[in-house]
Amino acid sequence: MKRQSSSASPFLQAGLTLLELMITLAISGILLTLVAPNVRDILIRNNITSQVNEISGAVQFARSNAIDEQNTAIVCPTPDFSTCSTDWNQAKMVFNDLDADGNRGNNEEILAATSIAPDSLVLTGPAITVRFNGNGTVSTPATIKFCHQDGEAKFARALVISLQGRVRLSQDEDGDGIHEDGGGNLSCL
Repeated sequence: MKRQSSSASPFLQAGLTLLELMITLAISGILLTLVAPNVRDILIRNNITSQVNEISGAVQFARSNAIDEQNTAIVCPTPDFSTCSTDWNQAKMVFNDLDADGNRGNNEEILAATSIAPDSLVLTGPAITVRFNGNGTVSTPATIKFCHQDGEAKFARALVISLQGRVRLSQDEDGDGIHEDGGGNLSCL
């Protein structure tokens, strides 16, 4: 039997040429340029949706509790979980207002609470507390608006609380990419 000699080295080296590497980097750069803005928009929308869902849940819980307990339930922003404020970027609390003074007393238990809004969001709401009566209605209709810190209207959303106490999310009725609150396009400026 004759042995074959191999002239090939047992340690073959393989790699990319400089031209192949440059083409790969160019394609990657183009894809990143096209995809990055969309990822930013998705992250902002997800952040806003999370806050909308959290606050909507607290508001709907307050209404349900007011009906079940036949009491006045309040939803309001709070700096310290004992007093209400008008800064909707703070945490929100839900409590039964047993003494009808609009603030949480020592004997009024916190029924639900939300987190503080992220710094990237700006929330605005009514200058008074959202007060649900025992029949589920509110004293005054209210709108809580959610905006991104850059003020772009395409990210604006609103929770609208009707006199009947129903909660609905703003919609883009005319298809222009900006939600309306019933009275026109939402604005974050």
